[in-house]
Amino acid sequence: MFFQKNVVETGRIIATTHSPLFLMPDTRRPDIKCVAFDMDGLMFSTEDVYWETASIMLQRRGHEYNLEIANDLMGRPPKYGFEKMIEYYGLDEDWETLHAESDETFIGLLDKGFTMMPGLPELLDRIESQGIPKAVCTSSSRRVAREVLGRSGVLKGMQFVLAFEDVVNGKPAPEIYLKAAQKFGVHPDRMLVLEDSVSGCHAARSAGAFTIAVLAEHNRTLDFSHASQVAQRLDAPEILELLGS
Repeated sequence: MFFQKNVVETGRIIATTHSPLFLMPDTRRPDIKCVAFDMDGLMFSTEDVYWETASIMLQRRGHEYNLEIANDLMGRPPKYGFEKMIEYYGLDEDWETLHAESDETFIGLLDKGFTMMPGLPELLDRIESQGIPKAVCTSSSRRVAREVLGRSGVLKGMQFVLAFEDVVNGKPAPEIYLKAAQKFGVHPDRMLVLEDSVSGCHAARSAGAFTIAVLAEHNRTLDFSHASQVAQRLDAPEILELLGS
């Protein structure tokens, strides 16, 4: 749970200044006008690339990456992630240095290839056939987002991309999804958000968006009870039905 400065009241989420945010059950049938995607682990198999990146970086320093810290960092912005890594492993470096090294290592590993997550092409086809605007909201840097989306051919179809540098408070704060709704020109409760991380789902629900957690090998053990729904893949019927036939 985290704290939110502004009051949000959509019928599903209620928070007051400096008070905890309570996520209530979301049973509505939303009228979806736009779709916001997380990127890593949701659209593409890049969580595996991030695991290899972190493993390489820590091996250089005599440490081993593990699932405990990986789950904590999933979906979080770089500053949080690298400061946690510094604390966890007792590293004598600043987060900016680690971030720069991570981006270089990650982009180099992309040359080995990465894949779209199951159902992404079918989902993109449905969204485009319905004329629904779509965007990407990622905790990764602009540079990484540009590389991943550009290499995959998906970038050209996005109305906009919001990255780590575009917000002050990263996920699980709602800022990135509130900003996305503003750029779409819709109320947040008309926005469908697809996420694969706990922090990302908290961010989207807290913004007031209808939020679906999409399961994959890397996140099946995580608790997504705070999401509006949980789906097995991106082209699951419960997702497609929200977008029209």
